[in-house]
Amino acid sequence: MTRWDFSAYAHPAQVVAAALLGQKLVRVVDDYLLSGLIVETEAYGDGDAPDLACHGDRANHGQPTARTAVMFGPAGHAYVYFTYGMHWMFNIVTGQTGQANAVLIRALQPVDGVKWMQQRRGARPLAELTNGPAKLAQALAIDQSLNGANLCDPEGVIWIEMGTAVNPSDICTGPRIGLGQTPEPWLSMPWRYWLKDNPFVSKK
Repeated sequence: MTRWDFSAYAHPAQVVAAALLGQKLVRVVDDYLLSGLIVETEAYGDGDAPDLACHGDRANHGQPTARTAVMFGPAGHAYVYFTYGMHWMFNIVTGQTGQANAVLIRALQPVDGVKWMQQRRGARPLAELTNGPAKLAQALAIDQSLNGANLCDPEGVIWIEMGTAVNPSDICTGPRIGLGQTPEPWLSMPWRYWLKDNPFVSKK
């Protein structure tokens, strides 16, 4: 087992978002080991101008708030937030301290703990357990308690470890999903990354 260390996260969100594909997100809950290969991500906060789709850039004139402070670093920590009054979203802080950068984990291919995930998500087909950011958060019991968690802590309960090698030609890119009224050019930035033909991606 080789966990990612701080240096792997200390790059722009776009770089890390692509590098995370094929890596394994691991979570320990009540002595159960849960994991999945990351097959879809989105980068936030990486433009020359503020990214108005990014919580940290569009809120409070680009300054940290109580909600977004974790996004401003240090890298290698979890940023977990609540949305639509019902869903948790799991992000990984990237880049340099002082700038809002993060990667949203959008979909996983389940590996370990599938039965436990099904208990959390109901008797759904395997391909529907973690094919979306809210779904994977529910399946892996990710919530506010993990906001700010150090993903490099050897005693931590959530981390990224080396998974499978990905051929760059198998990485697809396109606009991010669910940005609502976000204006251009941020609405169309091709900062969503996914593995081509993978059945666990949230949007084909």
